[in-house]
Amino acid sequence: MLYTKYIKMNLKAVLEYRLSAWLLGIAQFLTSFFWFISLYLLFRRFGSIEGWSFTEVALCFAVTNSAFALSECFARGFDIFSRMIIRGDFDRVLLRPRSAVLQIMGSGFEITRAGKLLQGILVLILVMPRMDIIWTLDKIVTLLFMIIGGTAVFTGVFILGATVCFFTVEGLEFINIFTDGGRELASYPLPIYGKWVQRFFTFIIPFGCVNYLPLMYLTGRAIQHPVLYMLTPLLGILFIGPCLLVWKLGVRHYASTGS
Repeated sequence: MLYTKYIKMNLKAVLEYRLSAWLLGIAQFLTSFFWFISLYLLFRRFGSIEGWSFTEVALCFAVTNSAFALSECFARGFDIFSRMIIRGDFDRVLLRPRSAVLQIMGSGFEITRAGKLLQGILVLILVMPRMDIIWTLDKIVTLLFMIIGGTAVFTGVFILGATVCFFTVEGLEFINIFTDGGRELASYPLPIYGKWVQRFFTFIIPFGCVNYLPLMYLTGRAIQHPVLYMLTPLLGILFIGPCLLVWKLGVRHYASTGS
């Protein structure tokens, strides 16, 4: 498969500078680790936030971090797409008889984000046994759905950010509100935010569908229609569809940067 060849090429390039790759991976791990420490200190001071305990929020944090790390690994090409536009490299992408989306995803595989992913997995391992949850098969599947759906939502946001580059050439900083900002926002249950924030990040950019609503199911707060809460992360996967449609619209309006 073409994408696996892209991954092998990227891995080979990273392994040419192994020390640099290790240091980047460790830096990613430590950055997320200290963020988790700040979360722990926050709950040590206040005990709970809007009725949510530390372990519940830590689970939300771990899922969001893992999803964001996976998205950065596999969809990094869209995050740095503005470089391709500025250099005029996207013109060559369009000339090749392969999907532009596949080529862009393959151009920016970031294995060094594995440090952030490892941190998220470690937090999951630490908090899951300490929660008042009986981890039946359906709840484990829900947890996997949350990570997969979250990865899809962040990937969709990266695609939307890349689409903006067709009209502005360079990426805009406000996109970080929905990538890095979205990661921080989705690390907490949505009820701690205002109503308009809850609605926007549930019905427009569905972070709430991949963290808060399924978390309600895991913690037993979903009294009515619990199966619907369990399946809401699948809406995150569907979010990719509209994002790709917007991407295609941007490609049709692409007029080349020239040289």
